[in-house]
Amino acid sequence: MRRAIVAIATLSVISGAAGAKPTAKFEFLSRESAALWMEDYRAKPNPLRLPAAVRVLSRTGVLKDPESSGFQVGFIAGVLGANPRLADKLVAQMTPLPPQDQWAIVRAIAFSGLPNWKDLLRRHASLFPARQELIQEYLDGKLPILPTLQLDREPTFTEKVKMQFGDKPPPPKLSFARSPELLDTLWGEYFATGDYQPIWRIITLLPWSKDKDNVDRLTVGSMAKVTLVSNASRYPDLLAMLKDMRSFQEPAIAKAMAEIIEAAETQQGPAIRKQALEAIEELKRKGPNYRRDVAIWGQVGQGALALGCIAAAAASMTVLGVPCVVGGAATSAALNYWSQKQ
Repeated sequence: MRRAIVAIATLSVISGAAGAKPTAKFEFLSRESAALWMEDYRAKPNPLRLPAAVRVLSRTGVLKDPESSGFQVGFIAGVLGANPRLADKLVAQMTPLPPQDQWAIVRAIAFSGLPNWKDLLRRHASLFPARQELIQEYLDGKLPILPTLQLDREPTFTEKVKMQFGDKPPPPKLSFARSPELLDTLWGEYFATGDYQPIWRIITLLPWSKDKDNVDRLTVGSMAKVTLVSNASRYPDLLAMLKDMRSFQEPAIAKAMAEIIEAAETQQGPAIRKQALEAIEELKRKGPNYRRDVAIWGQVGQGALALGCIAAAAASMTVLGVPCVVGGAATSAALNYWSQKQ
């Protein structure tokens, strides 16, 4: 599995006209100070500090890797989406950025949920000269955006049979199962807004924590469960939100949420992490359940079984040793990841 991502977004009080840089007294002195600011942001929002946070993230190399920057992108997107009147000013004050970091702001604009995000991106396209192709793909609709990104569709029986014979459909450019950084992007959005929508989308991933066919889905579903337990253990407002949302869920999700709430209240995060890792390791070892299901393959004929098994998506257990899955007592996946990198 790809890196399970998250680090921290942060930002700095800005005064004056759009495009003007903030004074030095509003700059963050370190990533740690920015992390603490971000942790409290949903209770004490101050969007004018966003550009300073982006500068800290860029200066310390946090934004270079898309696989480990999902949280920051979500946080920036959340701040922009919640402050449409400030969006132009904030984007202008985040720049200039080195070429390797420009993608993060482009994606954050596209993920912001602003109704006019395309116009915002067009107006500021010249600020991101290294990412013109990426900008055009978003404007042309060739790349999906977070607010409309759906869960990966379960393969049909016919598709599973074709996969058994080696016929694999082309992977989507961006999906929750193949792009686990999107889970961290949702967490970043929640920390930036405190809204229920990103949490609602995270809990829709919970059925994947019981997936028996696909390591990618099982991993992301397990990450969703573990991070919900970890963060709900620390943040009473999130725990209260989960309790309120539970009654509106379908039975399978409601049951998983009951386990999460109990684990958070009794500080059982390590046990949940252990169960998740064991389930992932078992699926890696045994292979997809549909391949082992005699009832299914009896419909195809024994000849299919002789052609060999389907290789499950490779999920490196060393990479699963990332904070949001096996980290210690994390404030959030992002904060924990960052602290381990110091």
